This record gives sequence, structure tokens and C-alpha cells, in this order.
Amino acid sequence: MSLLWSSKDSNTDEQVMRFLAGGDVMLDRELLLYDIQATAAHVGGLARIGLLSTDEQTALQNELTDIAERFQSGQLELDQRFEDGHSAIEFWLTEKLGDIGAKVHTGRSRNDQVLTATRLYLRDALADLQQACQHTAAACLQRAADTADCPMPGYTHLQRAVVSSCGTWFAGFAEAFIDNAVLARETRDWIDANPLGTAAGYGVNLPLDRDHTTAQLGFGRLQLNPVYTQNSRGKFELQGLQALGQALLDVRRYAWDLSLFTSAEFDFVRLPDIYTTGSSIMPNKRNPDLVELLRAAHATVQGAAAEITDTLSLPSGYHRDLQATKGPLLRGFSRGLAAMALMPRLVAGTEFDEKRLRAAIDPAMYATDRAIDLARSGTAFRDAYREVKQSSPDAGDTASPEESINARVSPGAAGNLRLELLAQRLEQLAAG
Repeated sequence: MSLLWSSKDSNTDEQVMRFLAGGDVMLDRELLLYDIQATAAHVGGLARIGLLSTDEQTALQNELTDIAERFQSGQLELDQRFEDGHSAIEFWLTEKLGDIGAKVHTGRSRNDQVLTATRLYLRDALADLQQACQHTAAACLQRAADTADCPMPGYTHLQRAVVSSCGTWFAGFAEAFIDNAVLARETRDWIDANPLGTAAGYGVNLPLDRDHTTAQLGFGRLQLNPVYTQNSRGKFELQGLQALGQALLDVRRYAWDLSLFTSAEFDFVRLPDIYTTGSSIMPNKRNPDLVELLRAAHATVQGAAAEITDTLSLPSGYHRDLQATKGPLLRGFSRGLAAMALMPRLVAGTEFDEKRLRAAIDPAMYATDRAIDLARSGTAFRDAYREVKQSSPDAGDTASPEESINARVSPGAAGNLRLELLAQRLEQLAAG
């Protein structure tokens, strides 16, 4: 195993080294291109302060580009020969360029190296999350417009309550995913700070041009204090997972609703066959496995966040425990973004059975409308409430779902969805 910190007389134990590596080299396959990007920026920074000549800078930059291309094509493999991706990059550079490659780590620790690669990854992951939330919100808005007049029972406590509409249901998720997109964007802005140049948490005795590397890597700002930079490892990853978790809360609720609505007891929704699977023993079954695993995706992300939260019970400074924050981050975003990518198609394929929905609306569900109508006529609402409560449940049987929907004119309700306001928010997000 190639070790950056070892010397000729270092005494190491293979079993211990394998445990310390902890599968890092496999995880770093996800981060290697970001690590190469950060290394290229660091090379440029070293050249700016005269620690690399122009020829050395050019040679290193060209070789880093070549390493990235060969890694992507499968010609270079990141495997157990290396402790991690950082050691692999330095090994490949030194193998090709000799002493020039050995200069690349000047003024840099693996601590700020992994921080920078992870930060770049997280920045892209949050941008992907924002896009997925926006696409899901757009799909929900379209379905809300398509089904604005389709009546649907509104439930509280899983009991029939009032008349609502499919448009209201879809619009609720549209607004939720717009909020989730905003949160993803704000979280991305919050973590968009450059840690490169802080070394092991105390800076270095070199005049590193950190503003230059900040611009080169496209960060929004410099993360200034080196102690805080180290202390932010895991903290920023946790915040990213929490933003993802908020989106998956709404995925879970959407999936839960579909699990109920596709059951024979409700029979409100039929999912396309591509979103269901058969039973291995019961020929009559079509199971909503997709929505069930979408429902479970939140647990994966929350589990990852819990791992990081517990790991962060540490004093200031770097501790090897922090290595254990990398796996949960990558695992959580891998599963979470995969779930989010499916949502726009699932929303577009969610078709309600209007006949079944109408059949589920009974006269008692107009009771709230009747009480409010009495209050509008001058009866105190509490008296109107009691009068309706004591009347026959069928007293509202002359009402229709359409009348109830159209009467709900409070902004956002079934008769006044105001979808244009949600569309405006979505357009503003898309415009940046």
C-alpha cells in the first residue's frame, strides 16, 4: 500500500493499515476528479508564489489532465494498492514526472485536500438536488393544472373530512418541492467556501494566494480561519444531508399517499406497470415496490446524517474519526439523488380514477361548508357548528363536489389554487 506519510524505516502492520484506510480508496473513486481539480488549482497557486517554475506547472497540469482522462476511461484504476485517492494522485504524478510530482504536496495537508474535494462534490450534489426538486415541482404543477376540477376526498386523521380536489393535492407537493429547491440552493451557498490552503488546521508558513485558488475553483468565498475550516468537516456534510432529507420527507409523504391510494381499499390511483412488480408466489399481485423504496430513501439519508452527528462529538482540530463522515455523505446522496431523479416521471404517471373519487365523497363531507354558510348569514359560528353537528348527516345531500370546490376561494384552496404564484417562484429559481 502506498503511504504518503511513511519513510524507509517506518514500521507498519498490514492489518492495521487496512483498517485505518477503512475503504477510503473505494469511496475516493467518487471524489477523485474533484481531488484532481483541487490539485490543479493548488499547482497554480504554488507557481504564483515561485515554488514551481512555469515548465513545472505546465508539466503537472498536463499530467493531471491526463490522469483524469485515463481514470475516466478505465486505464487507471484506484484500488487497494493505495491508501486513498490522494496518495494515488501523488504516486501517478511522481511515477511520470519524478521529483516534480513530489513537489505537488508543498503547503498542503491531506486534511485540506479531502476537505476541498468533498466540498466540491457537495456543491455539485446540492445543485443536482435543487434541479431535481425544481423538475419535480414543475411536474406537480402541471398535474395540478390538469386535475384542478377533479374532486377528491380530503382526509384528516385518515378519516374523510371535506371535499377537496386532485389539483389541491398536487399543488401541495409543488409548493413543497419549490421550498426544497430553495433550501438546496441556500445550503449550497452556505457551504460554498474554499478550504484549500488551511493545511492541517493551522495554516502554513507560505504566502499562499488563497483568493486565487478560490476563484480558480469557483467558490463563492474563502473559508478563512484554519481551525474553523477543520471543525467544519462533517458539519457542512451534515447540513447537506439535512437539506436532502427535507426533500425526501416530501418524497416519503407522496409515496405514502400513493401506497394508500393504490390499495384495493381506496383504489383511487392506478400506477403504470413499469412502477410495479409482481409477486414470486401470488399471481394476482402487482406491488407498488417503487413507491415503497422511495418511501424508505429518507431512512437511508437520516441514517447517514445520524452517523455523522455522532461522529462529530469531538474537540477542535482534526481527528481521524472525521474520515468516517465521508462514507455516509456519499451513500446518502447516492441513494437520495437516485430517488429524486425518479420523482418527475412518477408524478407524471400518477393518474386518479375520478369515478372512484366521486364515489368516496359522502354528504357528511359538506358539513363544514354548511356551518360556514350559516355563519356568513349571521349565525355565530359556534352556534352554526352545533346546529350542523346535530342535524342529519344527509342534510347536505343536495350539494355537489363542484359547488364545494368552487366555494373554497381562500387563496390556495381548491377553488382558488393560485398556481401562477407557484409558477412564478419556480421561474425565479430557474433564472438563478
